[in-house]
Amino acid sequence: MSTHASQLERLTFFSDAVFAIAITLLVIEIHVPRLGVADDHAYLAALHELMPSFMGFILSFLVIGALWAAHHRVFGLLADYDSGLVMPNLLLLMVIAFMPFATALMSANPLARVPELFYAGTLLTAGLLQRWLFGKALRAPYLRRDHGGAAGVCAGLGGAGVQQFRAAADSAAGAAASAPGTPPPGGSDGLTRGISPRPPGSKPVSGRAGRR
Repeated sequence: MSTHASQLERLTFFSDAVFAIAITLLVIEIHVPRLGVADDHAYLAALHELMPSFMGFILSFLVIGALWAAHHRVFGLLADYDSGLVMPNLLLLMVIAFMPFATALMSANPLARVPELFYAGTLLTAGLLQRWLFGKALRAPYLRRDHGGAAGVCAGLGGAGVQQFRAAADSAAGAAASAPGTPPPGGSDGLTRGISPRPPGSKPVSGRAGRR
């Protein structure tokens, strides 16, 4: 194995570890109710109070999972890398590691506008950073020879992970859109561009064709 290939593998393993730790930390923010000796109604009421935390966990689990799936597919297409990919990747991982806090803030303050906007901003930042990273990574010097061209790259990124991220992003973007005087964040379109970039040299797809 070449030195560059070994270093690329280490970078990928490190990224996978950060994603795995972040997605695990989500459940730590769901605190177990300690009621001691209590009737069933008390336990059901306590679990009902945790519903915002459960929903936040599911939402962020799907988001982080979708971001990891896209990251995994893109890095699987690479045969080489240089230092220009390290900083965008680290910044993306920084936001991923921060996501459990943003999730806990929103879950602990359900229906509060600022925590919801803060969470939506975290998603937006992750999407933009991933777009930046993929824009640098999906270039001819780095891609494997058998990557299948621009069409193959797009096909590799278009899957269930993108759809999961789109649904999760729409949920958070809805909170941002509800704030008075706040410009619409663009829903999931702006975010999912970060996980399904158009490789250099490929032709844009028309809106009608993209909806098929």
